[in-house]
Amino acid sequence: MSFRIQPTAPARPNRCQLFGPGSNTKLFEKMAASDADVINIDLEDSVAPTDKDAARANTIAAINEVDWGNKYLSVRINGLDSPFWYRDVVDLLEQAGERLDQIMIPKAGCAADIYAVDALVTSIETAKGRKKRISFEAIIESAAGIAHVEEIAAASPRMQALSLGAADFAASMGMQTTGIGGTQENYYMLREGAKYWSDPWHWAQTAIVAACRTHGLLPVDGPFGDFSDDEGFRAQARRSATLGMVGKWAIHPKQVALANEVFTPSDEAVQEAREILKAMEEAKARGEGATTYKGRLVDIASIKQAEVIVKQAEMIAAQ
Repeated sequence: MSFRIQPTAPARPNRCQLFGPGSNTKLFEKMAASDADVINIDLEDSVAPTDKDAARANTIAAINEVDWGNKYLSVRINGLDSPFWYRDVVDLLEQAGERLDQIMIPKAGCAADIYAVDALVTSIETAKGRKKRISFEAIIESAAGIAHVEEIAAASPRMQALSLGAADFAASMGMQTTGIGGTQENYYMLREGAKYWSDPWHWAQTAIVAACRTHGLLPVDGPFGDFSDDEGFRAQARRSATLGMVGKWAIHPKQVALANEVFTPSDEAVQEAREILKAMEEAKARGEGATTYKGRLVDIASIKQAEVIVKQAEMIAAQ
């Protein structure tokens, strides 16, 4: 184990992040009433250039007027390569109230991108006397972003999460696909004439998880474009959860329940985790560093794995 203790991620549920464009005010109340843990009001890709100012004004009004309950409330600003992002930050922090929790930074390519937003946010918070410290989530959706993912994760104490933006990531990497996440038809292995499809997003997700766990952030899987394919969504979400991601985006309301289903530990999993912890406590009392549970070895590493499941279940139950 490294001498440097690995920091823990923020202790809040993040099973599902529900997205909706700031240009569509009819969605705000529905988003607030949903079962998503995180709400992301979008000022970027889902808003046309001619609607940017109106969407920003709508979003500020919604932050101030809608009852968001216990949702973690986030706004995705426009990219730093656009002429809109600085006004997004200034107006949000000067005009929206303390209910805003987080700013999502799209297309983060290096630590300097995070620094630029941090400098502006810090200046406005100080000038306006804002009491709540705004957190950041960055989206990894470019070749530069994945190449610099660890420095992005460590770029600011405001950083709380990283997400994978599959569509822009694929475009930046020159991948031959128009799909947003999921299985890619031509990405397969061939054995004895049979095709076996592997996961083209696996390595990028793993890099994001490693960077997040190293620096105490929440790793989140991004969108799944085909919202008519429930089983495809579940399959990708389960792969992401197995890799260590804590949640997934929903770009359609029907995906909220699917994400919550996958990223909520089952009663059976929680019960088994508690039994493992109990078995290890009994082994410790006997002076043993390991024991058996249902015919398999469990040791100190098993304790850490079981504690993750129990803690996640307890956070969800406390909502």
